[in-house]
Amino acid sequence: MIGFFIALLSGALMSVQGVFNTQVTKTTGMWVSNGWVQFSAFAVCLIAWFLAGRDHIGTLAKVEPKYVLLGGVIGAGITWTVIKSMEQLGPAKAALLIVISQLIIAYVIELLGLFGVEKEPLEWRKIIGMGIAIVGVAIFQWK
Repeated sequence: MIGFFIALLSGALMSVQGVFNTQVTKTTGMWVSNGWVQFSAFAVCLIAWFLAGRDHIGTLAKVEPKYVLLGGVIGAGITWTVIKSMEQLGPAKAALLIVISQLIIAYVIELLGLFGVEKEPLEWRKIIGMGIAIVGVAIFQWK
């Protein structure tokens, strides 16, 4: 049950962060804003590392497969795409499309067992649920 609430908090934080980052970009530009986001995240992680525990940084060399270390690079891309989508669509439409995209891609990753995730069988109820979500996007955008 705690995972449910953490996921809700994650979505809320992502929406607020997207709005904040878009506002910062209006003054500073895309890459200054994106750099600040990544730098400030690094600073928070560094402080948390000092306070909460000190796993050895060298263990990063043991991570396999190596491509999973690209999460930070992907994070910079996420920041850029969130800022651009919120700038062009507004926070609500952008967040809705971002969540639908996340859902579809996450389910494909599960179905195919990609990136070390345990492969899951196709469930039609999940496909129907995603279809309903896509219909919701259409209704949301309907004027």
